[in-house]
Amino acid sequence: MKKLNIAASGLLVVLCAAGVFAQKKPVAKPTPTPHSVSSSPRQIVFAVLNDGKTLEPIGYVSRGKFSEPVNGSGEQKDIAAFSRTYYKKGQSYSLVFGGAKAGTISVASSNAATECAKNTAEVRTTATGVHLGRLIMGLGTNLTVKTAASTRRKPTATEKADADALVKAEYAKEKLTPKTLHYQNLTAINVGSGGDTLVGSYWIEIDKLTRGLLFFIADKDKTGKYSVSYREYRKVDQADVMSGNISAVDEGVYHELLLDYLDVTGDGQAEIFTYQQGFEGAGFTAFERKAGRWQKAYEFNNYHCGF
Repeated sequence: MKKLNIAASGLLVVLCAAGVFAQKKPVAKPTPTPHSVSSSPRQIVFAVLNDGKTLEPIGYVSRGKFSEPVNGSGEQKDIAAFSRTYYKKGQSYSLVFGGAKAGTISVASSNAATECAKNTAEVRTTATGVHLGRLIMGLGTNLTVKTAASTRRKPTATEKADADALVKAEYAKEKLTPKTLHYQNLTAINVGSGGDTLVGSYWIEIDKLTRGLLFFIADKDKTGKYSVSYREYRKVDQADVMSGNISAVDEGVYHELLLDYLDVTGDGQAEIFTYQQGFEGAGFTAFERKAGRWQKAYEFNNYHCGF
């Protein structure tokens, strides 16, 4: 798998009211699988969530390949071993924002015995020019990360208009004509292989109890035109929402959202990482570009606790 001059964050709030999370299926409790946790830390990538206060594992990395870390549904002894290895108080990791090292993450505390955050840690994030928030997230890692200037920025007005046009065309494929486009975020990045890339999480109100969620990755060609390279559409009815209230979707649940991007293989082209909030856990995906198209390279659903 092949997978700062830090500009303004790529978060853009919804056009009309609030909104926020693109849906895969809600994260369900997976079947626990045996894990052997070494006392020596392996190379690993984390999600930096909750305003830069929470660290949650995405996956181990070895020779450019991902493997699953301990799940929150795993054996307690494995979760405890993971915590001892990766969440020692004061242990530090690089903050990745804009595809480059942008600061430092220091573990403040963790509790492998807690009910709903067994394999997560509370952290302190130190960075200059980076303002993490509920929808502005990053990556943490013990991998060697470049410190050269990289790109994560708010799209220009022209790029925003281009993105809206692309999104409307994708909704048209679902026989939908949006009256109003809402979005959780729209971010311009550059993964290192020429041209900017837009990553967006949009949604529309199909009716009062139904939402249409669209996550997409669009690349700019040599003429300056963006085209969709990857898209995933999901229809969510209130009956599908674990809380029983569609407003949770408007506020972010089930939306696929950009974490950041990182070249884990060292081939000069980064992988894009996303996060999806659920009621019982979180979903993480790494996308790689192959033959000019983006595709899923790795997925991990981390169980937290029952809703």
